Amino acid sequence: MKTIGIIGGMSWESSVEYYRLLNRYAKARLGGHHNARNLLLTVDFAEVEAHQRAGDWAALGTQMAAAARQLERGGADLVILATNTMHKVYESIEQAVAVPFLHIADPTGSALRAAGIERVGLLGTRYTMEQAFYTGRLAERYALETLTPNEADRADVHRIIFDELCHGVVHEESRRVYQRVIAELAARGAQAVILGCTEITLLIKPEHAVLPVFDTAALHAQAAVDWAIEADRQGAAAAD
Repeated sequence: MKTIGIIGGMSWESSVEYYRLLNRYAKARLGGHHNARNLLLTVDFAEVEAHQRAGDWAALGTQMAAAARQLERGGADLVILATNTMHKVYESIEQAVAVPFLHIADPTGSALRAAGIERVGLLGTRYTMEQAFYTGRLAERYALETLTPNEADRADVHRIIFDELCHGVVHEESRRVYQRVIAELAARGAQAVILGCTEITLLIKPEHAVLPVFDTAALHAQAAVDWAIEADRQGAAAAD
C-alpha cells in the first residue's frame, strides 16, 4: 500500500487513536500481519494552541504547510491532518505539497449522505462549531444542514476538549454533559451527530448517544487506508 503521512500532535492523545485506527483498518482489509504504511509527524500542541487562542491562523497555516512538506520529503504519498480544527488552514497544506491531501470533512460528509442524513448535529471546538470552514464545506459539498449547541453548551463542549480530553482525562460527569447536549440537538431535529473533534471519541461511543454517531477520526482513517490500498493497486496495474 501507499504511505500515509499524518500531521499529528493536536493533541497526541487523538494521534495515538489515529495510529491504532489506521493499522486496524489496514489489517481488516489486507489480513494476516499487514498494517498501514505511515509516517507520523507530531507537532508541539502548546505552540498550536497558543496561536489558536491568539487567532493567528496565518502562522498556523505556515506551520502545517511545513509539516506537510516534511512528510512529503519523507516519502508520504498522501497527507492527512489528524485534527478537525486545524482544517481551517487546509488550503495552506494543499498548496504546499504535490501529493494528495484528504480533508477530514469529506469522508464524514460522504458517510452522512450515504446514510440518508440531511440535518446533523456538530460537536467540536469553538473554532469548528462557530466558524464556517467546516460547516460550510458540509453544506456546499454535501448539502448538509448542521446544527450546533447553544452558546453555553458550546463553551462546555470546548472546555471539556481542551481541559480534559487533550490531557487524556475522561470524566463520567463530562460524558453526561455531552449526552445532554446530543439529546438537545436531537430535540431540535438532528438526525445524527458528528464527533467533530478527534478527541471526542475518547469520551463518546455509539452506545452513549441517542443519535447515530459519525466519528470523524475513524472515518478519516478508514478513507486514508482505502486510498492507500487502491492507489497502490492502480499503480501496480498500470505498470503491468
